Amino acid sequence: MSLLGSASSLVLQAGTILRPAAEVDTDESGYITAHPFFPDRAEWLYGGIAFLIVAGLLWKFAGPGIKDGLAKRSERIGKEIDDAAAAKTAAAAEADQIRQAKGDIAAERARIVAEAEQQAAAVLSEGKARLQQELADLEVRVRAEIASSRNRTGDELRAEIARLSSAAVDQVVTGSLDDATHQELIESFIARVGASR
Repeated sequence: MSLLGSASSLVLQAGTILRPAAEVDTDESGYITAHPFFPDRAEWLYGGIAFLIVAGLLWKFAGPGIKDGLAKRSERIGKEIDDAAAAKTAAAAEADQIRQAKGDIAAERARIVAEAEQQAAAVLSEGKARLQQELADLEVRVRAEIASSRNRTGDELRAEIARLSSAAVDQVVTGSLDDATHQELIESFIARVGASR
C-alpha cells in the first residue's frame, strides 16, 4: 500500500470519528450529541483557549512560587542530609573518644590499683616497724618493772626477815638475858645509833 493510500484511509477513519457539525446524533434521552466521545468543535476551541489562559496564569503567577517552594524543599533536604552527615561524623568522633576514654579508664584503674598496693605495702611496713618498736619498748619497760619488782620484793623480804629476826632475837635475848645485861645492850645500841648520826 502506498503512502497516499494509507493517509487517505486514515482521513476517512478520522472523518467517521470527527463528524461534521451538521450530522448531529441524539441519544435515547433526546440530547443532541455531536460525537459519543468528543465534544463539539466550539467546546474544543473555548476549552482549549480557557486551558491555555489558566495554564499561562498558573505558569506566570504560581510557577515562581512552586519553583521557590521546590528550591527551598531541595535546600532543606540538602541541609538535613548535611546535618545528618555532620551528626554521623560527630557520633563517630564521640564513639572514638569513648573507646579511647575506656582504654584510659583501664590504664587509670591499673595505675590507681598499683598506687593503692604501694600505699598498702608502705602502711603495712610502717605498722610492722611501729609494732616492733612498741614491742621493744614494752619489753624494756617490762624488764625494768621486773627488776624493780625484784628489788622491791627483795627489799621487802629483807625488811620482813629483819623484823622477824629482830622479834625472834628480842624474845631469845629477853628470855635468856637478865635485866642488867639487857640494860647494857640497850645503852650500847643507843650509843651506836647516836654515833652514826
